[in-house]
Amino acid sequence: MAGGPSGGLDPGIGFCASGHDRLVCAGQSRKRQRGGMILDLERLRASPLQRDPFDFVLVDNFIRAEDLPVLLADFPEIRRHGSFPLDALAVGAAFAGFAAELEGDELRREIERKFAIDLAGRPTMITVRGKSDGKDGRVHTDSATKLITLLLYMNPVWEAEGGRLRLLRRADDLADCAAEIAPLAGTMVAFRRSAVSFHGHQPHRGERRVLQLNWVTDQGVLRRELGRHGWSARIKALNPFG
Repeated sequence: MAGGPSGGLDPGIGFCASGHDRLVCAGQSRKRQRGGMILDLERLRASPLQRDPFDFVLVDNFIRAEDLPVLLADFPEIRRHGSFPLDALAVGAAFAGFAAELEGDELRREIERKFAIDLAGRPTMITVRGKSDGKDGRVHTDSATKLITLLLYMNPVWEAEGGRLRLLRRADDLADCAAEIAPLAGTMVAFRRSAVSFHGHQPHRGERRVLQLNWVTDQGVLRRELGRHGWSARIKALNPFG
């Protein structure tokens, strides 16, 4: 299996056989006033929809180069493993604006076009991971209440063999994959959840920063999911060894 290259801000894609506010400079403010976006939607438009092993799109450098250092510096501090709702974390202005763009109409419309799906009125949910405990990455498909899953990685470098997402052709073989993706900053993968959208990764222990955006079926799902993640976050805060 060919793994992705490591180091730098290379997308690392392989195919298988705090003074954060000070960083928001005047130049960026002018760019925002001109209507510029953090996300490079042109790259998404230019990236083909892959069908093997299920519907997905892979985009490198999805975050514009001039914005990436700010967002890396503003990534919320997460000291424990697990998935945390973004609303439960302390974030700076730069990251909050970034999250708003992820949940905005422009990205939704591009995802709708790419996957030929209607997401109008579908709630969105953002969760964040900062650490992996060596048990993450077990093969799964995501719950049926998630329509589209979008993963956006935020690690400046990645040299480990573990922790590279694999999109799998079967549930019982982590080696039988169509793509292996190093979780390098700015790399985005989005896929349509289905009964065969198996994915996972080799064990990794340590920092592994990823933001997950989901379009879900309804508000009830959103309340249940955020409640579940919220309880998980509170339990982990009480038990630092969990």
